[in-house]
Amino acid sequence: VQLQASGGGLVQTGGSLRLSCAVSGRTFSTYDMAWFRQAPGKEREFVAAIRWRDYSTYYADSVKGRFTISRDNAKSTVYLQMSSLKPDDTAVYRCATPNRGFTSSLQDASQYTYWGQGTQVTVSS
Repeated sequence: VQLQASGGGLVQTGGSLRLSCAVSGRTFSTYDMAWFRQAPGKEREFVAAIRWRDYSTYYADSVKGRFTISRDNAKSTVYLQMSSLKPDDTAVYRCATPNRGFTSSLQDASQYTYWGQGTQVTVSS
């Protein structure tokens, strides 16, 4: 299973970016997907997740109302639309997916088996 993330870059405060994560090597449509991020010197943190069964979405409080996670099963891709970006959003963003059909705790990184390589998002002030 391979996850290929893209879409990061440098943006000014208040700007927008859309991250993509293409999954290959297995059926995409029956697995939950998530985004995590890690800033320099900080712990990895949960950003957003989407369940495959009902497309329900979950967000960290820090991004709620600004970020939107979505998925396109036909393209085996999950997206993270980021708006109203802040310098605190600067981090390496990684997509992740578990190796089983149900994820009990979407915010828990240990639930995820496969990870993308990460894409850098830098928000300038």
